[in-house]
Amino acid sequence: MLPMTANPITRTFRPPHVTDVMATLRPMWRGRSDGTMRFGRTPTEGVWRATTTPDGVATQHITQVADVITSTAWGPGAGWLTDRAPVLVGADDDDGDFSIDRTKHELLYRTWRAKLGVRTPCTQAVWETLFRVILEQKVTGLEAGQSLSALQKALSVSAPRPSHGPPLVLPPNAQVVAGTPHHVFMAANVERKRADTIRQAASYAHRLDEAAAISIPEACRRLGSIPGIGVWTINEVAVIALGDGDAVSVGDYHLKNWVSWALAGEPRGTDERMVELLEPYRPHRARMMRIIGSSGLGAPKYGPRITIQKRW
Repeated sequence: MLPMTANPITRTFRPPHVTDVMATLRPMWRGRSDGTMRFGRTPTEGVWRATTTPDGVATQHITQVADVITSTAWGPGAGWLTDRAPVLVGADDDDGDFSIDRTKHELLYRTWRAKLGVRTPCTQAVWETLFRVILEQKVTGLEAGQSLSALQKALSVSAPRPSHGPPLVLPPNAQVVAGTPHHVFMAANVERKRADTIRQAASYAHRLDEAAAISIPEACRRLGSIPGIGVWTINEVAVIALGDGDAVSVGDYHLKNWVSWALAGEPRGTDERMVELLEPYRPHRARMMRIIGSSGLGAPKYGPRITIQKRW
């Protein structure tokens, strides 16, 4: 276990908008296979996460009581995390100009009103988010989760934590990942193409994390300069790491169908049709896609289901 600061650093604040911390942070989590995060059963139990900041590694515990949010952090990067806790939980995510026409989309309207506290998170941890998203390229969520778990076991180290905190691991260090041989990735069911993309991105990790401090369009251009990083990957990273509430994950296998079905009653769509239907919701297109995903309005399924063999 890495050493902790002598005392934790704590910050308590009230976001300017209604905020549901656990729902806001959930997209950052990759499920039980993700050893860097743990979710409690209630907001008072909160969310634990381990990360690497520009000032060093840290573990953060975020809890919520009514509209009051508390961030407590341990480790060399504790101060950096504490300063940016409001940004992490979407305090800058203003949806005052967002609305859904109830007469056209009753279920989406009710879903939106039931989830007013769901904000767009912003971790500012570009490399860490990119590592996970590359693992999700062209595979199912289950397969990506298995690969993430295997690579964390092979490459991660324990995170700093207090005695009452859950055991967490840090996201794999970029320098370690950049020098990891292919056979380690192969053992985690990551083929050479994705492995090469991950290793190349790791070699530019410092420049990638700097992108959190520049404009979103420029940050996305920086991400796109890395071979193997396309529009889908860029936008998936932008939503979580950059807090981009307007990013549209063009190229996703399912999203175009979900959006077309939810907004136009069309069981199958294209990326072009998805973008067209989402245009009225700019600059909140990512928010609208999340509402659609939460509504249960999945497009009709045709053909046989794919059977995924669990490896771990």
